[in-house]
Order: sequence, then structure tokens, then C-alpha cells
Amino acid sequence: MSELKHVYSGKVRDIYDAGDGLLLFVASDRLSVFDVVLGETVPDKGRVLTAMSTFWFDELADVLPNHVVATSVPDVPDEWVGRVTLAHRAEMLKIECIVRGYLSGSAWKEYQESGTMNGQRLPAGLQESDRLPEPVFTPSTKADLGEHDVNISFDDACEVVGKEVAEQAREASLELYRRGSERALRNGIVIADTKFELGFIDGQLAVCDEVLTQDSSRFWPADQVTPGRTPPSFDKQPVRDYAASLGWDKTAPAPPMPAEVIRATRTRYIEAYERVSGLQFADWPGVGGGGQQVVGA
Repeated sequence: MSELKHVYSGKVRDIYDAGDGLLLFVASDRLSVFDVVLGETVPDKGRVLTAMSTFWFDELADVLPNHVVATSVPDVPDEWVGRVTLAHRAEMLKIECIVRGYLSGSAWKEYQESGTMNGQRLPAGLQESDRLPEPVFTPSTKADLGEHDVNISFDDACEVVGKEVAEQAREASLELYRRGSERALRNGIVIADTKFELGFIDGQLAVCDEVLTQDSSRFWPADQVTPGRTPPSFDKQPVRDYAASLGWDKTAPAPPMPAEVIRATRTRYIEAYERVSGLQFADWPGVGGGGQQVVGA
């Protein structure tokens, strides 16, 4: 492990060159709010995200290939157990592949202002958290660390990656969302929207990085979704709410987070994983001494 070359660090993941066209992803416990990384970490958050992605990579493997070689990697530091994904290196698309099934977040703000979502006209009279007539592919730019993604039209996405690739990405993203949201809903979770990272591996489009996790998606309890209101979410909502209550200007450094806010966030991440997957987080490697899980590409 000491010979691995560090390639990149994002807000959550550290990436290393594992040689032979492979990368090692390590999901940390870092947490960002409004694109600013907190000084505190959320214990086991990286393991929860790795567990969730592993579940979905396996569940959705028939929709689109993924970059995973294994999530069981020998001779890693104890702290990395349950956090690592050995993956094929991919040529990543230069767009974020977002799918929205409900009107929320930046899409709701745009709709309030212009009646559109990513420039597309929507029916009049919709409320926040309304289910859209059908899921919509709403791409965005891929911003550098510390910057914000910008929503773009599908035509703009075609300009960035080419029409054929954009259409392929749209079709795959919509099907991934459809399958994932149907599975989650059976377990009482609404996936309001999500972001996929797609790239080409040996000329074939594949899902990379993470998939349908608490960081890349908006998860709502199905029995608490009411049009006109913002439902609670199974993610870092306690952190967002606390930060907002301080009147923070959303620039670094982030304000200190109380221990109870961190605990509440950890609980939500774990509950989402267990409800969606039907598995116990305590059985995941590095958490409670559970067995290793491996997913093939």
C-alpha cells in the first residue's frame, strides 16, 4: 500500500493508482455541506457509502456494467477495511448524469422562477416535492473541487460529449434510476433524484465512482412525502439544518458541528442502507467483523 501513487482526493474519496489500469478508491468519513468540507467526520460514513454502492452495483449489473473489480482487497490498513473499491480506470464523461423523479432542490428553485427545469417547460401548478410526470434526465457541468455544478440542457450536454454519447448516457441513467427507485420504494424509500458518474471502459459505457448513495441521491421516507413541503431526508440533513440555523455564509471554514448532529447524521446514513438493501450494516467488513463481500465487474 505504501507504494500506491495518490491520484486525487475529492470531498469524500481518495483515489490511488493500483497499476495495470486499476484504481483504488478509498471512501473517507469526510462530510461536506454546501460544498465545504467539515472539520468533523462522521464515523463509518465511508463504509456505509461503500456498502450502499456495492449493493447497487450488484443489483443493477444487468442494466449497465460497472467499474468494480473487488471490494475485498488484501493487505490494506485496518482503517481502510470496508472502505475500498478496486476498480477499472475509465474515461469519464465530462458531464454529471442527473435524473430527477420529483421536483426538489435546484430544480424547484428554477421552476419557481421560470416554470422550467434545466430549460424544459414543466406543467403549471406543480408544488415542491411533487412527483414529475416521468423521470427526467437533467445533466450538469462537472465542477472542480470547491465549485458548484451548473445545470445545462440536453442540447448543451450533446455539445460537451457528442449527441450519440449523450443519448446513450440519458437512456442508461433513466433505466438505472427507474430500477433503483422501484426497488427502494418497495422498502419505503423514495429516491427523489440522483447523480450518476458514467465513463467508458474498453469502449463500453459503465457506471463508476458511487451509485444511488446517500451522498449522490435525495432519499425520502415514502410515508412523509407531502407536496408543498420539504420531506426529511436520509443524509446530511441534520448538518444542513444546523449550519443554516447559524446564518453561516456557506464559505470555508465550516462551523463546528455538535456531537449530537454528527450522531444523527450517522444514524440516517445507516438506516437508509439497511432499509434499501435489507442487510445489516453491522455485518459489513470493518464494522462488526462481518465477512467480505466481492462484486465482479
